[in-house]
Amino acid sequence: MKTKLNSLKKAFSIVVILLLLQQSNLSAQAKLEYGFMYGPSNFLGDLGGNAGKGGAFLKDNMISLTRFMSGAYIGFSPFEFLNIKISASIGKVDAADSLITGKGGLEEARKARNQHFRSAIKEAYLSAEIYPTALLEYDANDVIYKVRPYALLGIGVFQFKPQAQFVKNDGSKEWTDLKPLRTEGQGMPNHPDKKEYNLTEINIPYGIGVKYFVTQDFAVSFEIVNRKTFTDYIDDVSTDYIANEDFYAYFGQNSDLAAKAVQMANKSAFANGGNYRPGFGIGAKRGTATNNDAYYSSSVKVSIRLKNESKSKEKRTRGTGSIRCPKI
Repeated sequence: MKTKLNSLKKAFSIVVILLLLQQSNLSAQAKLEYGFMYGPSNFLGDLGGNAGKGGAFLKDNMISLTRFMSGAYIGFSPFEFLNIKISASIGKVDAADSLITGKGGLEEARKARNQHFRSAIKEAYLSAEIYPTALLEYDANDVIYKVRPYALLGIGVFQFKPQAQFVKNDGSKEWTDLKPLRTEGQGMPNHPDKKEYNLTEINIPYGIGVKYFVTQDFAVSFEIVNRKTFTDYIDDVSTDYIANEDFYAYFGQNSDLAAKAVQMANKSAFANGGNYRPGFGIGAKRGTATNNDAYYSSSVKVSIRLKNESKSKEKRTRGTGSIRCPKI
């Protein structure tokens, strides 16, 4: 095993040396760029979905609930094949069990659950874009009219704030923050195994894209980026149902928070004539805690490269040199 690791280290070192030799004039080639992005975004979690058993990634993507994200970024390219980027985005995600098209399968249980949510998303992440075809180009610096596919991987932080509609006694509705309601008993003394979740979490963005240089300094890109997260509470649904009495005991028998928590925790009655659906009682499954939530976006990006003045001067000097008589 050690022999194989040493061989891999040597091979990696050789590749790095070759790349450094190819990009020997790093200071002249380094480039800054800034840009903007906009495109659709979707949520992938416990709520909503399509026919059959709930699944991961695109299986339960609901196109009808597509929302949008927008953002800006600054990138630094030490080499043509690598772009280090800092991005910031804002957007929205939501999901609703009521929009599931029931076909008599396992999706009927999720539809009967009748939960829904919406949340704003604010994120910032550091990522690396790898352009493999740049290593095969005759002149990597001459980018005009070139198409470059790329892969993206990074690490970031994001904020979310799940909300749902509370139905008042007069029938009117208002959007209510879900975290303070502790809908699954998070942070309650009689549910010590259920910890409060944070509204700020880490994510890992990864994806693919393609970039087209219209000119040397102007490019248009299209990319798809998924975010792996480490929370199952973007939609406030993760584990199981608790007793209504737990909410009254914690918030107070006549408190508004208790009334809201009872309604938000179990909305199956709204899809069953005012009565809770069988199978949605104390201890019954409310979500799938083993599958963390995720969200993804597809973006069109427009970027502008800042000109490298030192390199431009060098080119002008080379191109306008005059012939002089040798000194004797």
